[in-house]
Amino acid sequence: MNDDTTPEAPVTDVSAPLPLAEAEPVPSGTDAPVAESGDDAPEVPGESAEERLRRLEEEGDIAADYLEELLDIADFDGDIDIDVDGDRASVEIRGADRLAALNRPKGELLDALQELARLAVQTRTGNRSRLMLDIGGFRAEHKGSLEELAAQAIAEAKETGAQVPMRPMNPFERKVVHDVAKREGLRSESDGDGKNRHVVIYPVS
Repeated sequence: MNDDTTPEAPVTDVSAPLPLAEAEPVPSGTDAPVAESGDDAPEVPGESAEERLRRLEEEGDIAADYLEELLDIADFDGDIDIDVDGDRASVEIRGADRLAALNRPKGELLDALQELARLAVQTRTGNRSRLMLDIGGFRAEHKGSLEELAAQAIAEAKETGAQVPMRPMNPFERKVVHDVAKREGLRSESDGDGKNRHVVIYPVS
């Protein structure tokens, strides 16, 4: 499955958080930031595992610096943890109770902050980032319910032998579903545009 990609931004120095007027967050229903159908971000040609790790750690550091400044400006408490998850940098804001409360129940604030962090990385490095952000474990909690929803659709596809379209989802949600389908040996693809983009589960042919 091929998703649209986002053009790379020109390389400029970032010494402070991007002003909101300059940032153009990708809506949560679009596809560019997250690889789907179980695939991670494409590796840089000729890049060794050690070089990839350093690149992803750098992405995490850039995003963390950016988010720390945003938290300071907004006067929010919170600690930032940086990790590498597969082929993506992973950043989590912990201990930010007020921020976590604003993010619930749909995670829209999380999506917006993630896009801003990715833009900060892209502006600094010139490379599109698939960095994943979490706030207070929101994604981890949400992932469990998504996996259950995917399992129900997979069971229906196996039982009926027909394709099963799911509700519209953002890129993170679709990737979770794609991963479950792949694990169960079924094919899945994303269909639709914008906020109507959704996953379709296909039965074994």
